[in-house]
Amino acid sequence: MAHDADAGKSSKHWLWLLLLPWIAMIWVPSYNKVEPTLWDFPFFYWYQLLWVLISAVITALVYHKTKSRNKASAGGAR
Repeated sequence: MAHDADAGKSSKHWLWLLLLPWIAMIWVPSYNKVEPTLWDFPFFYWYQLLWVLISAVITALVYHKTKSRNKASAGGAR
């Protein structure tokens, strides 16, 4: 039982990664510029599109790292 509680506590730390995309997008002055361009797309646009992909990877990683905790809590509710 104590081992399950420790595993659930450590898997919660993975949730902090979900703040990275939010911080990257909320701080607009850091990417509010035209240069450097990538395939004629201004930095403003390709930076945001890149974070869409990064956010998907981060979300998948956090899901897989916390999935066991979700199964354990759902199994205990029966």
